[in-house]
Amino acid sequence: MKERLITPSYCFIIAAHFLFCFGFWLLMPVLPFYLQEEFNVTKTAIGVVLSCYTVAALCIRPFGGYLLDTFARKPLYLLAYFIFMSMFMGYLLSGTLTLFILCRIVHGFSFGLTTVGGNTIVIDIMPSSRRGEGLGYYGLANNLAMSVGPMVGLFLHDAGASYPLIFSCGLGVCIVGFCFASSVKTSYKAPIKREPISLDRFILLKGIPAGISLLLLSIPYGMTTNYVAMYAEQIGLHCSSGLFFTFMAIGMSIARLVSGRQVDKGKVTQVIKAGLYLVCLSFFLLVACLYVVQWHATLCIALFYTISLMMGVGFGIMFPAYNTLFVNLAPNNQRGTATSTYLTSWDVGIGIGMVTGGFIAEVSSFNQAYLVGACLTIVSLIYFHCKVTPHFNTHKLR
Repeated sequence: MKERLITPSYCFIIAAHFLFCFGFWLLMPVLPFYLQEEFNVTKTAIGVVLSCYTVAALCIRPFGGYLLDTFARKPLYLLAYFIFMSMFMGYLLSGTLTLFILCRIVHGFSFGLTTVGGNTIVIDIMPSSRRGEGLGYYGLANNLAMSVGPMVGLFLHDAGASYPLIFSCGLGVCIVGFCFASSVKTSYKAPIKREPISLDRFILLKGIPAGISLLLLSIPYGMTTNYVAMYAEQIGLHCSSGLFFTFMAIGMSIARLVSGRQVDKGKVTQVIKAGLYLVCLSFFLLVACLYVVQWHATLCIALFYTISLMMGVGFGIMFPAYNTLFVNLAPNNQRGTATSTYLTSWDVGIGIGMVTGGFIAEVSSFNQAYLVGACLTIVSLIYFHCKVTPHFNTHKLR
């Protein structure tokens, strides 16, 4: 008989995660336009400014994993969630680029700790026998937010809504999310005495090979989430970029409903490889859009949305599998560290993607940026097959 997965606390944390992610994704495609229109920032500078968020999240995550493994997790999670929520008010009040960057950095710190805390808590409150499935549903909340958030953000922007109104929407949904997060019931975890500080308290050393593979994948993903609307505009593709995120999220949602159960059957590396093949193909097709739009614009629009669906399926297959891979390499008292390493690897690549994508677009074009990203997915696939898979099979604990 299967252990029960759906509990009130599990539902509350999924709702909190959805609203948290909605606030995040609402701003993601809008901020490049905000910086360009309000502060007249160049494409290269846009990448640098936006990457401050990711760099800040990257800096806090290893320490966040250590703290979550050492102290009570829920209070730290709620504190980080509250700060994340408050920074939307900071955007409303920041009238200069300097203040905006400071808010972005604080937002990144709180985002990093909140995501590690949420992922660790959801692992704590679900039965281990259904971890892959549970993480799949938990990630589905992000996918749904990814569908609705960018679409709403771009719709408001295109409809002429002011940026303060967009920031206020993000603040409002995060307030509701914080209420759900406060309702999550967790078992008491007494503070534990730690061994002397060492590197493996902040980074799961056995997870480094998988982290490198994941980092290479997240570079083109970071380019896509931040610049795909500008890319479509640059190549003359007249369609709703918000729908790109919608189809991507649909693909992720479909994939997560299936892949989590396959992961629970022990097919961790097989699932990741399947996703890698699909993601590689989708990025090379995205590069090809530059040439297809010159030949047949309507066909290119259909291809553009098909790519987003394929990309969503590919990443949706891999996310819960990668998360489980890291957790399965760690003892129970290092779950926070394992989750932190998983998310840190992802954030490093996102930050690199933001900066390099903007820089390459400035000196050349977004098409060339995506070509570089597509090549990196091939490198990730080869590295995962040759290094990560045998390493995982040798060192996994469960």
